Amino acid sequence: MRGVVFFTFWLGVWSAASPALAAPCHGNPQALGTSRTIAITPAEYPKVGTVHYNSSLQLPLADHEVVLTFDDGPLAPYTEQILDALAKECVKATFFMVGRQASAAPDLTRRVYNAGHVIGTHSQNHPLTFDQMSIEAAQREIDDGIVSVAGALGDKRAAAPFFRIPGFLRISAVEDYLASQAITVWSTDVDADDWYKTASPQDIVTKAMTRITQKSRGIILLHDVQPATAQALPLLLTELKTHGFKVVQVAPAGKRVALRDMRTAPDKMAWPRLFRERPESRRPSERRGARWTYGYPPDWR
Repeated sequence: MRGVVFFTFWLGVWSAASPALAAPCHGNPQALGTSRTIAITPAEYPKVGTVHYNSSLQLPLADHEVVLTFDDGPLAPYTEQILDALAKECVKATFFMVGRQASAAPDLTRRVYNAGHVIGTHSQNHPLTFDQMSIEAAQREIDDGIVSVAGALGDKRAAAPFFRIPGFLRISAVEDYLASQAITVWSTDVDADDWYKTASPQDIVTKAMTRITQKSRGIILLHDVQPATAQALPLLLTELKTHGFKVVQVAPAGKRVALRDMRTAPDKMAWPRLFRERPESRRPSERRGARWTYGYPPDWR
């Protein structure tokens, strides 16, 4: 079955959603910080975000608690600037990465993870046709994105079973497939509209704060490929703190994987590498029978 190989390791170790208090922010006692971490399972929370899903599916957030999420990356220098702003305030977020972006920037992908953030996926190519393409094509986009992100990380266990559908162009067949693979589908509660080409940093902060204040809690959607977002984030974090909001990190239940240092890893695990692949099978999801492939060691599967 497509995709099931990526997340079967989570089964049996996930438990009920449970909070954990975050560590203090060393070197910046006045930082916004991350107030706590909530561990969730797709069984408990198959779909989250009130923009598209009903209240019975929502994350257990208290009043004035927010979850920061970033889509479409990684992309230098904007993802790097966003990481710096988050680190200064000791804030942890969730990044929904596009597979081809992660493959193009494996070091940056690993930097995001090693900074303590959660990495979900956002398809291989970010097509805005998930509601029009065949279910087979949608499955390939989902599966290939997972393979690419996991490959960039160097450990398939490091990619969280979280997925956000590009453009929120949902159909039930796609959501059913994600459910069958034990993957939580993420919508949002607040969209800062930072993806508009005309959005200024102040526009982004104003929309995000106005909308989260109206909601009083929830998931905030941003994009780490936008220069205006990178410029806006320090001010947004300041405004969240000023208005009494606390940041919560949402992570998959189970032990977090420590990534292997690829500079000292055994040769067969080194990334990236170029292997021969079968010319008739170029999609990662169709390479199971190939001895060689690009970017993944022969024993990846």
